Amino acid sequence: MTELGSGPENQPMPGGGWSEEIVTVRNARVVPPVESALVQKAGILKADGAYCPQGALWRRFRPITVAPDQPKEIKETVSGRWLWGGVLWVHFGHFLVESSSRLWALAHLDQPVDGVLFIPKRPSVGDETRGFQREFIDLFAPGLPIRVAAKPTEVEELVVPGQGFGLGQITQGTRKFRTAIHSSFARDVKPEGPERIYISRSKLGLSKGGLLGEEQMEERLRGEGYEIFHPQEHSLREQLARYKAAKYVIAADGSAIHLYAMVGRPDQKVAIVLRRRSGANNLLAANVAHFCRCNPLVIGALRTEWVPKNKPTSNRNSFGEIDHAVIGRALAQHGFIAADAEWPVLSDAERSQILADKGFGGGDRFIESPEFKQQRVREMRRARRAAKSAAP
Repeated sequence: MTELGSGPENQPMPGGGWSEEIVTVRNARVVPPVESALVQKAGILKADGAYCPQGALWRRFRPITVAPDQPKEIKETVSGRWLWGGVLWVHFGHFLVESSSRLWALAHLDQPVDGVLFIPKRPSVGDETRGFQREFIDLFAPGLPIRVAAKPTEVEELVVPGQGFGLGQITQGTRKFRTAIHSSFARDVKPEGPERIYISRSKLGLSKGGLLGEEQMEERLRGEGYEIFHPQEHSLREQLARYKAAKYVIAADGSAIHLYAMVGRPDQKVAIVLRRRSGANNLLAANVAHFCRCNPLVIGALRTEWVPKNKPTSNRNSFGEIDHAVIGRALAQHGFIAADAEWPVLSDAERSQILADKGFGGGDRFIESPEFKQQRVREMRRARRAAKSAAP
């Protein structure tokens, strides 16, 4: 059994190690978090009080659940044999990537389990489960019971698989996790839908990390034969049916791509349009590349980024303004749209009107990123120097 500490060298790795191992804990004490924070004291204690580090959720180079304090009392007792699911996220993207990360073990059990046991990410959510969480588990293991330990709970037998998926190098997924997804997930969902789809974020609003100018891009994609697909308006089964049917998939970067990657194939052409500067973009591309065995086209075409006035840096609430001309050229070059397509950039008047229509005009809430402005100044200076040096 792999010895496991909390240093970065112990992060779950796609090549194996503890991320592909399974440990069983009898009379396990499951301790949920008591505070909402990124890093939380929560997880599994053994019967003798020792911490079970294999149950921790890692993100990149560190665990974000760490050894909990001994509970003053056990509030509930659960009999039977349960699979440890880890942290149950309400956020769709984190649920897909982090709450699914141990389900690979269902294909490697010597005995069946009575269900999958989670702890809530936010204590205020308690033992509540959402419809999409239930639907996802059913797509993996139909009818498998879900239980959420919102209070300190003793479990007769807890099967603890390693973290086979997540954020960091493990975004590639372990071989066992990818194999489980490809062999078990959504196998009965039949392809249904058009050959060309654009997975949109335009109905989610700019303040949720949207794209200024996305609707204008959608108009041009419709002209190229693409269906504009809003995944939040459809069940997981409907989403997966569309993703299986499409031959050309263009998407604004976001959580929907993680779901697409679970059923995507090497013969599909995939393009990801970036909506802000973020290290998560590389993780999305790695997710698609390793699960679908293809290299997605990643288009970085931000004309600028709009950031909250009171926090003028790129963050989860900022949104990008896309350069349609750059996106059009990239899509045309790689065969997603007509080779002679030419997409015009938004005029200043169009940009101002869009911002006003969406309630972001006047610069009272959002401003252009100072970093982007400085970059434009540097580019203008370089252009002037180049022009001078080229002059006769």
